[in-house]
This record gives sequence, structure tokens and C-alpha cells, in this order.
Amino acid sequence: MQYIRLRSRGSSVSFLQELLGKLGYETPSSGYFGVETEVAVRDFQNKNQLVVDGEVGIKTWTLLFDKTKPADVLGDVFLGEQDLIDFAKRYQLELAAVKAVNEVESSGKGFFIDGRPKILFEGHIFWRQLKVRGINPEHFSNPSNETVLYKQFNKKHYLGGTREYERLNQAASISPDPKFREGALSSASWGSYQVMGFHAIPLGYPSVQQFVDEMYRHERNHLEVFGRYILKNGCLAYLQSKNWAKFAECYNGSGYAQNKYDEKMAKAYLKFLTQ
Repeated sequence: MQYIRLRSRGSSVSFLQELLGKLGYETPSSGYFGVETEVAVRDFQNKNQLVVDGEVGIKTWTLLFDKTKPADVLGDVFLGEQDLIDFAKRYQLELAAVKAVNEVESSGKGFFIDGRPKILFEGHIFWRQLKVRGINPEHFSNPSNETVLYKQFNKKHYLGGTREYERLNQAASISPDPKFREGALSSASWGSYQVMGFHAIPLGYPSVQQFVDEMYRHERNHLEVFGRYILKNGCLAYLQSKNWAKFAECYNGSGYAQNKYDEKMAKAYLKFLTQ
């Protein structure tokens, strides 16, 4: 595992925060190694007779894995090499290109350590999804649900990690009307490639619930929905030609350059090409 410490960022930090959360530490699920995460690491090290330095190296990782046992839950849900080979053949892609996209777009893994698929709930999308279902969200919006039902995008409402399920469930329970649950499921991005639930029907799933059920099964199912998405939305041709900027714009939207998705995929492609 990667050595990480105060001010580190990335998927390894997110994984650390998940492990600490499973042990009862209340750390932000931000992917940023801030002071709260360091305090939790120091406490864990102290309680487990390790050197207390607030840094996570092989010894701290080893005991974190021993205490949380993530492989017991996640051991049989990860993508394998053959899955990517089959995907490349199916969509007439270079394997190196598939691996590059998988590395950049999947954020490391598609499941939380409690076995549920990764999600991110979007309250402004929930507002729109209720309107699509003939429900006026203004009739239900109030201070008690202002963090899950709102008109405009607002990043401050994210809780991150498994706590995004708290937001999803809160939204779904605003009303017993089943349209609220369907709207809530449609308003989260799901799995390794964070495809929004509202794409379920256009991508050929019988219902939003069926799509969600598939996301609970295996990262292979996440790869399946990714393939359907890039085919349906015209991104596949850009990936076949390795036009990284056009693919990133198609898949990630106009803000792709700010996050350097195209540059990251191009770099990853060259790495896998030489392996």
C-alpha cells in the first residue's frame, strides 16, 4: 500500500478513512489526509502498540487490515484481467486503453468496505428527478431536508464515503410515495465509474431498481454499465481512436480539463502500453 501522511490526497487516503470509519473513528471521507485523520491514525497506533507518528506505512496498514478484514467482504467482487480483456474485445479497444480508462475513471474500487457500491448523492438532481415524476419539490422542501433536496448544485452538502447512503435514504424517505425512492436512486452516481441512476432506462435496464441491484453484484456489472454508457452517448469512438480530450469531454463533461482527466488517461495509456 501507498505510504501516506498529513496532506496526502487520493484513493489510498479515501480507503484509509473507510477503514478508520469501520473502527468507529469519525473522520471526513474526503480523500484528503487532514488533521482529523491524523488524530485518528495516532490514536489507532497508540492503541495497537505501534510507533505513534500519524503516518501510515506498511505496519499501520497491516494492522488496519487485520482489524477491519476488508477482504472478507470484498474478496470476490473485484475486476480481473480477463474482464478487461473481454471488454476490450467486445468494444474493439486496445487493452492498454481500457486499462488506462479503468485506472483513471474508477477511483480505485467500486465498493465501500461494508460491501455496498460506491455512491455520491446529488440533491439538485433529486430536485429535477422529482419534477420529471410530476412532483413539485417546492411542496416538500424544508429545513429538515435542505441537505438532500435543493435547486442548485452545492458541494458543501456532501458527506462522502458510506455516509452518502444516509443522504440517499433521507431523500427516499421524505414521502412514502414510491416515486421518491425511485427519484432518490436516480439521483446518485453508482459504482466504479459513477454512472448516474437516471441513465438506467436509456441504457436498457428494466428499471432504476434493477440497475441498482446490478451495481450491488460485482465490479464486472459496473464495467457493463460503463460500456453501455460510452456506446449510447457516443464516447466509444473517441476511446477507440485514443482521442483522450474528446473522450474525457464526452464522459466527464466540460470540466474535464480542470481535473486533467485527458492527461491522466494519456499518461496511464503509455504506462500500460509498455507492460
